[in-house]
Amino acid sequence: MKTKQEYIESLKARNIRLYIKGERIAPEAVPDHPFIRGHVNCAAMTYELAQDPLHADLMTATSHLTGKQINRFTHIHQSTDDLLKKVRMLRLISQKTGSCYQRCVGLDALNAIYTVSYETDQKYGTDYHERLKKYLLYWQENDLMVVGGMTDPKGDRGLRPSQQEDPDMFVRVVDRNEKGIVLRGAKMHMTGMANSHEMLVMPTMAMGEADKDYAVCCALPVDAPGLIHVFGRQTNDDRKLEGEIDQGNANFGIVGGETLTILENVFVPWERVFLCGEYDFTGLLVERFACYHRQNYGGCKGGVSDIVIGATALMADMSGYAKAAHVRDKLNEMIHMTETLYACSVACSAQGAKTASGAYYVDPLLANVGKHNVTKLIYDIDRLAQDIAGGITATMPSEKDMNSPEIGMYIEKYLKGVASVSAEDRMRVARLIENMTGGVALVESMHGAGSPQAQKVMYAKLANLEHKKECALQIAGVKRKQ
Repeated sequence: MKTKQEYIESLKARNIRLYIKGERIAPEAVPDHPFIRGHVNCAAMTYELAQDPLHADLMTATSHLTGKQINRFTHIHQSTDDLLKKVRMLRLISQKTGSCYQRCVGLDALNAIYTVSYETDQKYGTDYHERLKKYLLYWQENDLMVVGGMTDPKGDRGLRPSQQEDPDMFVRVVDRNEKGIVLRGAKMHMTGMANSHEMLVMPTMAMGEADKDYAVCCALPVDAPGLIHVFGRQTNDDRKLEGEIDQGNANFGIVGGETLTILENVFVPWERVFLCGEYDFTGLLVERFACYHRQNYGGCKGGVSDIVIGATALMADMSGYAKAAHVRDKLNEMIHMTETLYACSVACSAQGAKTASGAYYVDPLLANVGKHNVTKLIYDIDRLAQDIAGGITATMPSEKDMNSPEIGMYIEKYLKGVASVSAEDRMRVARLIENMTGGVALVESMHGAGSPQAQKVMYAKLANLEHKKECALQIAGVKRKQ
């Protein structure tokens, strides 16, 4: 398993083609770029904690292929206990970082492809599953950070991939030969791409026969020829070029540092292709990945909300109103909602089941309900945090003002709360709340792992409404007419 420093150093060896605000960043400079450094530190925590014996039970697992100890982010779930430990692991790391550590998407993609490649082989006699197992050995032996790429630009949402005016609106196979395939298109919202080693390309939706060129799943290095990455903007990201305090969470940043990733005639050898044209398995792959990924949110958002609750309570302490009954009541409500999110992730893990491949899969109904709760409750948790913390989180002067020899004394004088707490400490906590309860953090809670309507579609399909009707008929003593 890699150490934290080995992970950071490995990023400098890539020949990644990355652009930020219109300028290409030198590959060796990427890990230490101010816009990326916090995301690197978050991901590095997944390596650091795996080296800590105190957290080994959560952060590591035993490879079912080799019997070796591996980082859990490279593991295929072998039991419901594995699923539960994953959720507990995610909450732990969120409590350490207060941000997104980006390795979840690759882990979830890995497990989804593992199960679906097996079932594809069973129907078509292909060897995708064996290819994936060989790739998995490479992944585990090198403790790679792999980003999962599912979302396409989509173009006109009212048209199928094969119906688009521009056929590149979905990633597609444009050529194939005895050595491999060539891809063209783009993937969006690619969390952790700038500081990953590899990416997994997956279809973004269920495909039909006319869309079979878009029914592709494969792995490639993030610095493969033809890959171009454009780093996305985040709220207040230019503060990363300034002082520490105004960033709010200077060491770890916020969310995952997403990119628009362009695939311009990218070659992929056959040994790294895990689906190519079998369109009837694309829907299953999307569904499996989505449910694995939605499982996470009560864990990671539970841990992030722990930090929000702690910061909000500190702000109340520092401002002198922590004993007010309405403040205590609101903090309790924040705790209740956070544990509700966590409970759904635990429940969908505990009720997981073995797939045909032997890997374990979450309860899809509860996973979708849990993620749908995140799209609502995080907003309520953050609303209460802003309510308690007050308007100062959005209007206070900058760190430069505080350090000014001309006006700094006024900042110290007028931004104090209780006498025992400095204005600087109060400002630090206020900026943390601002960082964690606004902008991209909320958007990610809404759209990460799929927008609310996607979860509604899933749990409407999975809830077995007819069974509920039958239960009600029996209790009411009503017989159905033939």
